[in-house]
Amino acid sequence: MEPGARVAGSWDDEDSAEARRAMVEIDLAGRDITDRRVLQAMGHVPRHQFVPPDLRRSAYDDRPLPIGFGQTISQPYIVAFMTEQLAPKPTDRVLEIGTGSGYQAAVLAELVAAVYTIEIVEPLGRRAMADLARLGYTNVFVRIGDGYQGWPEAAPFDAIIVTCAPDHVPQPLVDQLKDGGRMIIPVGPLGDQQLYLLEKRAGEVRRRAVLPVRFVPMTGRARP
Repeated sequence: MEPGARVAGSWDDEDSAEARRAMVEIDLAGRDITDRRVLQAMGHVPRHQFVPPDLRRSAYDDRPLPIGFGQTISQPYIVAFMTEQLAPKPTDRVLEIGTGSGYQAAVLAELVAAVYTIEIVEPLGRRAMADLARLGYTNVFVRIGDGYQGWPEAAPFDAIIVTCAPDHVPQPLVDQLKDGGRMIIPVGPLGDQQLYLLEKRAGEVRRRAVLPVRFVPMTGRARP
């Protein structure tokens, strides 16, 4: 990717760039995000291009925002935190479950070779697909469907990120994670969720809780 080569909108350029710089300096680096590549990616991706037009001036606030269909774009800190936990490498192929607005996929696209992302809500998936293409993210591949089963024909993946909360870790996703790979996933009912980091070593999966969170529930097969 060529950072900065993005399509401009009506509230872009100087105003949005300044808001983005402040977000990175205060809400990310000012807390505990230290990975230089992650901070750089968060400073490049135009978050205001992934929210409804009437919310663009709030795009760089450190809070989730509604994107329609009962879904939200995650707060910038959570996006940066989850990305940093994955420790993405330039050669990685990453699977994302829950495309939503496409913002998390765009951040990852700045850092890895390819992002495969699945969205169950068709209008959201179509919109994210169009926005990612419009903004020049040619290394992101979007599928409309139930993310519980993952993307078997593109597996295995170096890393998996899940941005919706099932009540358990889907086994198909574990199976599609490479040995040595990492998965970040929120698990649990609304109001009692934990973000877990999973590491797969020699076929065994180690799991540790890293942060209490609040994500929309995973739907599809994960929700009978």
